[in-house]
Amino acid sequence: MDFKALRTESIDWLKTLGSAFLAYVAFTTVAFAQYRIPSESMVPHLEVGDRVTVSKFAYGYSRHSLPFNAGLLLPAGAHRLFENMPRRGDVVVFIHPVSGETMIKRLIGLPGDTIEVIEGALWINGERAAQTEPVMLLRRVDPRGREYAARSEETLPDGVTHSVHNLTDAGSFDTFGPYQVPEGHLFFMGDNRDNSLDSRWDGMGPVPMENLIGRAEIVYATNFASCERDHTVACPMPRWMRRLHH
Repeated sequence: MDFKALRTESIDWLKTLGSAFLAYVAFTTVAFAQYRIPSESMVPHLEVGDRVTVSKFAYGYSRHSLPFNAGLLLPAGAHRLFENMPRRGDVVVFIHPVSGETMIKRLIGLPGDTIEVIEGALWINGERAAQTEPVMLLRRVDPRGREYAARSEETLPDGVTHSVHNLTDAGSFDTFGPYQVPEGHLFFMGDNRDNSLDSRWDGMGPVPMENLIGRAEIVYATNFASCERDHTVACPMPRWMRRLHH
C-alpha cells in the first residue's frame, strides 16, 4: 500500500469537504436557509411538515443569521447589518425572545403600533382589519382528529390580505390590549388565531428586531396528505411552490 499516496488523497478529500462546508455556511448565512413547520399555528397557509425557504438578506443580518445557532455565543446587538424594516403581513422566521426556539409567525405590528383584539377582531392603530364573511369548514388536525374552523380573509391596513382561522368565540386571546409595540420590537400573530402562542401571550411578547432570521418566501415541500378518501373534511389550502408574499 502506498501510504504517501493515501495520505495525499485523504488531504485532498478533507480540503474538498472543508471547502464545501465553508460554502454551505456562507450560503446559509447571507442568502437562504430552510425551515420545517412544527405546529399548526400558521394554518391554513402552512401545515405541519411543510418546508419553506427563508431569505436572510430581506431584513439585513444579526448574530441570529449565523447557522447552527452559532449566534447565541455572540453578544446581543441593538442593530442589524444592512437593516431593512419588515412589512406588516410578512411571514417571518425568528428566535423566540424567551425560549430561544426558532419560530414562524405573521408580522402584525411595527414599532409604535397599537394592537388590540376585540371579540376576536384585530385592530391596528384604532382601525379594524377588514375581514370577509367567515366560511365554516371541517378540517383534519395533525396528527389526528378533526376540528371546525371558520376561515375568512383578513386585510391589514397596508393592504396585505391573508386567510385566518377562528376556532372559537371565547379563545384565550380573543380579547387583548390595547398594547403599544415598543421601539425596536415587532408584534407577531399566527394565522390560526386560537391555536397560536404568539405576541399576545406573556410567555413570548414582542420580538426584538435583532431576533429576526429572515422572511419566509415560498413553500418548496409539503406533506401531500390526501383528502380524497374522506369527503367530509376540507382539503388543505394549495401551498406547494406558492409564494407567501405578493
